[in-house]
Amino acid sequence: MKDGAASVAVIGGGVAGLVATYRLLQQGHRVHLFEAGASVGGLLRTFEIGGERLECFYHHLFTSDGAAVRLLDELTLLKTVKWHPTTAGIFYNGRLYPFTSTVDLLRFTPLAGIRDRIRLGLLGLRLRRERDASKFEGVTAIDWMRRNAGERSLRVIWEPLLRGKFGDMADEVPMTWLWNRIRLRFSSRDLLSQKEVLGYQLGSFGVWVDALVKLIEALGGEVEMNAAVDRIVSENAKLKVETIGGSAHTFDAVLATISNKALLRIAPRFGEEYTGRLKSVAYQDTVCLVLSLRRPLTGHYWLSINDRSVPFLTLVEQTNLVAPERYGGRHVVYIPNDVTRGSSLGQMTEGELAAAYLPHLRRMNPQFDESWVEERWLFRASDAQPVFTLGVGSRLAGHRTPVRGLYLANMAQIYPHDRGQNYSILLGERAAAMIGEDLSPRDEMLPPSGLDPIPAPFPPE
Repeated sequence: MKDGAASVAVIGGGVAGLVATYRLLQQGHRVHLFEAGASVGGLLRTFEIGGERLECFYHHLFTSDGAAVRLLDELTLLKTVKWHPTTAGIFYNGRLYPFTSTVDLLRFTPLAGIRDRIRLGLLGLRLRRERDASKFEGVTAIDWMRRNAGERSLRVIWEPLLRGKFGDMADEVPMTWLWNRIRLRFSSRDLLSQKEVLGYQLGSFGVWVDALVKLIEALGGEVEMNAAVDRIVSENAKLKVETIGGSAHTFDAVLATISNKALLRIAPRFGEEYTGRLKSVAYQDTVCLVLSLRRPLTGHYWLSINDRSVPFLTLVEQTNLVAPERYGGRHVVYIPNDVTRGSSLGQMTEGELAAAYLPHLRRMNPQFDESWVEERWLFRASDAQPVFTLGVGSRLAGHRTPVRGLYLANMAQIYPHDRGQNYSILLGERAAAMIGEDLSPRDEMLPPSGLDPIPAPFPPE
């Protein structure tokens, strides 16, 4: 450590917390990371299937994920990422339709008129090329799509996806969020084949997480598991972190990479304005049923479920991205759902979710039989999906909180982008740079609060 190095606590061992810890150590600071669970990685945590590690929640890289590519290259692991062309489908009104190429779109009969199909295709190109998010501010996704895609496209394509993902909050989701999602998916398309090209790390993304933890420890950082933080106390120009287990440590600065709701539970009072900003973003929990099957299911990597009689929104067939031989010949299917806290789906057991979901798989593949299921797993994550509503861009909480030396970096600050490891990496790097600047020797004190009431938006890469 360099002379005069500051002590920094990082709360949360997800991707943002790990990356911030690594960058702060590179600056020469002393860093102690507190992780409430038994493992780090957050949504990138893994389990084993057929002798191979696999993420508990589906993950892939887009070709535009520059921050992730740069970090993996820095860790000398980029060669372990393989890029694969994938196909997509839509399940609508009891039928599965290919939905990858222009030809697929022109054959998509739920849009009865050829004009509607051409209009939808041209709209996709327009949204892909547009780089200015401000053009979509101040209008909800549903209203914008109604005006620009037409009522039929809204009912068949966009409204089922928005209502399936956000439920009662779908009417408040801004077009900026949907525009960014569409643009991101198009950015990874191969122009010739029109297939989406996605990256996946051999052995799971847990490989780079493990490599980063080893580097953190080699640099003198401390990673403490099963260390849930009970509260943060400001005293004598320092911050004391107290864990539920009873330990207490004092630091020059603290970075929280937990949800807004979690921060409010453990932090000193912020005052009305900043507290209001933290509360302006709602959250959903994520439940994900993972199936190991004896046979392939759909032929697509990504299947959007636009049929609201089905109790889930997406089906991701991992082994249409990675060969089933990696998993001992098993075919792996994710069935994720973002749910409101207290909803019936969010409270179901693994067996209850399987009973609710599996009958619908036969509608997608008439040959499917429940005897295909060899194993199943259920994973949950609280407050995993921030829900951005209209006007939230002006209400986001800044990274510097009103408590001197206390910082926040989480998925609620990446508007208009959606969650993903690329933006978690960017968050961690941004927070570490900010803290390093504030702790630099030329500054005798940490800067006063309120210098950045709203995080600067991440530029598209």
